[in-house]
Amino acid sequence: MDDMTEKIRHTERIYDGALVKLDLLEVELPDGSTGKREIIRHPGAVAVIALDSDDVILVRQYRSAARKTMLELPAGTLEPDEAPEDCATRELQEEAGYKPGKLDAIGGFFNAAGYTTEYIHLYIATDLTPSHLDGDVDEFIEPVRLSLTDTLAMIERGDIQDAKTIIGLLRVARR
Repeated sequence: MDDMTEKIRHTERIYDGALVKLDLLEVELPDGSTGKREIIRHPGAVAVIALDSDDVILVRQYRSAARKTMLELPAGTLEPDEAPEDCATRELQEEAGYKPGKLDAIGGFFNAAGYTTEYIHLYIATDLTPSHLDGDVDEFIEPVRLSLTDTLAMIERGDIQDAKTIIGLLRVARR
């Protein structure tokens, strides 16, 4: 089958939240039949691999959806009309207390293309200088400094379970 495109016939907004929106789509499938798709609309995000010598700066934060405290890359949602590199700089200052002297884009990925539009842009931040911006009042975040080697071992043991963090750290390790 050459063309696997699904044609949207109807969209119904089911939920319109502050962060995400949920749409129910009726689509025409490549064979002419119809189907339904539930799509979570998300503005996109960034994740930052902050490198300071041989260390990586991660953050520890409780995640309600996972019902546990997670170890993650500093990351955050794009504000309306915000460039991803500006978001990366802001989030690193808010969550880890550092400003990058150098910020390199290393691609990105769809978080879960089967049901959400969320695309996460990945950046490597180096030449870090202390610089703190106040973050969201409902976020309780603790910066954690670990060697890249230790973080890779934590991925292998299953201690780091956050997808953006695993993808970002593995990409840096392969460079």
